[in-house]
Amino acid sequence: MRVHLCVVGRLRAGPERDLVSDYIDRFGKTGRGMGLGPVSVIEVEDRKGGGMAAEAALLRKALPSGAKLCTLDERGRVMTSPEFAGELARWRDTGCSDVAFVIGGADGIDPVLRGEADFALSFGKMVWPHMLVRVMLAEQLYRAASILGGAPYHRE
Repeated sequence: MRVHLCVVGRLRAGPERDLVSDYIDRFGKTGRGMGLGPVSVIEVEDRKGGGMAAEAALLRKALPSGAKLCTLDERGRVMTSPEFAGELARWRDTGCSDVAFVIGGADGIDPVLRGEADFALSFGKMVWPHMLVRVMLAEQLYRAASILGGAPYHRE
């Protein structure tokens, strides 16, 4: 199952970018044998003048055809890491070939696009900067692959 991170804004060189790259590389190596990955990152421009609707239009164009749409949103489902791993495995095992995780810009995801999502995931009730959400999602993807593969990275 290919994984796509469709995100608003560009990550500049720095610690966030380094962390995302590291976790995506780890996910690729760990998940390959389990039918998970690779990960692609599709960045769309932050449309300050056009607002969320303009960002949503760009995000829609970035979504692979037929992909399961998963938004990152504080109103989404709060899960444990093993639950998230199980959800990824379920999607993979039921024939999902592509999943697209959408991370909005500073104002979030357009409500219409949010309503089109197959799944909404939350990293808690707090609002996180969208650049940190990328890091957190990349880490959770790697953690999920580690859990599914029985590696000792995740400890309960």
